[in-house]
Amino acid sequence: MGPVSAVLLGTEDVAWFRDEDSMPAAARGAAAALARRIGLGDQRAAEVALAVSEAATNLCRHAVDGALLLRVVRTATDAGLEFVAVDAGPGMADVSRALTDGVSSASTLGIGLGAISRLADTFDVHSLPGRGTVLAARFWTREAAAAARLAGEPVVAGLTRAISGEEVCGDAWAARSLAAAGDGPGVAGTDPAPRGGAASRVPLSWAALAGLDAPAAPRTAPVREERGAAPDSDALLLMFCDGLGHGPLAARASRAAVDAFHASRATRPDAVLADIHRALSAGRGGAVAVALIGPSAGRVVFCGVGNVSTFVLDPATGGRRSLPSAPGIVGHHLPSLRTIEQDLPPGSAVIMHSDGLTERWRPADLPGLLGHIPLVAAGQLLREAGVRRDDAGVLVAKGAW
Repeated sequence: MGPVSAVLLGTEDVAWFRDEDSMPAAARGAAAALARRIGLGDQRAAEVALAVSEAATNLCRHAVDGALLLRVVRTATDAGLEFVAVDAGPGMADVSRALTDGVSSASTLGIGLGAISRLADTFDVHSLPGRGTVLAARFWTREAAAAARLAGEPVVAGLTRAISGEEVCGDAWAARSLAAAGDGPGVAGTDPAPRGGAASRVPLSWAALAGLDAPAAPRTAPVREERGAAPDSDALLLMFCDGLGHGPLAARASRAAVDAFHASRATRPDAVLADIHRALSAGRGGAVAVALIGPSAGRVVFCGVGNVSTFVLDPATGGRRSLPSAPGIVGHHLPSLRTIEQDLPPGSAVIMHSDGLTERWRPADLPGLLGHIPLVAAGQLLREAGVRRDDAGVLVAKGAW
């Protein structure tokens, strides 16, 4: 495999809107206000609001158990807005026809999906008849959209959803490119803010977003990086954290893990995990997994502790291979860290998720999954395997390797 240029976006989840009569108006108003706040301008904000309203209206009219996520995305220089619409059916047998103006199953004008696809700078939809649909759309300013087209689609995306009754999610994910230094286009991940709260504050650095005091002094010896073991320059590091329990304290632990991941200078998964362990020692701790994707080498190296499920999805076989984690709690009870190395097949994806998604999902039930952008793939996994009785989070890494 040749080198891969990794495009990454930082994300700030703003709100999940649930399937109810007020959803279209609530989502439209929130989208317009958020678009103006991040500087998209009045005309672009109106277009964003129209697209969100169309998607939310479609969920209410056609779908079962629909939900819409609204969030901010960032590069080093620009901010944009994206939304993800997820439902549990009935699905569309012919997506291309549904995108054609004038086609409707509810005696309406039938311009919803087509309008969204024309207004958005990035648009993707994956529908499985009888199971459900995931739609994603992203919006930038005109200048930022041109830069995004040149850069290409982000190779890593994730989604998190709080347990029913909680305002914040204890799951978080992050990614960074080893070709980039510092915050910027080489980093990505979640800022797990309260629903409806992120729109009222100015985004800060990763350290400020964590909102933590200096971590307690380490109680374990650091894992040292071995000389001569440096990964390829196009390698990607992924991290997923499931903070122990639920609510604000679990979210605080996952924010600490994200901050420690980005602050770490380590490149080996076990060394990164040791850094996160020290950062989480003053709080609740959690389950954490770290994966190093080496596209040029065609290998993935993994180290995990706790109940984070990680798989390599191989399109050639249609199967998935598990990367098992060791028992323990990062921040409190860290076992001897061992890494697992596996092949990274061409066109494969690396998937990480918390126990808020069951492991019973099967690739055969999700035909065409790897033909869609990582964000839509993450949405399909959340729809297929997510449970309401726990925080749920999923990360998908899929590039041209």
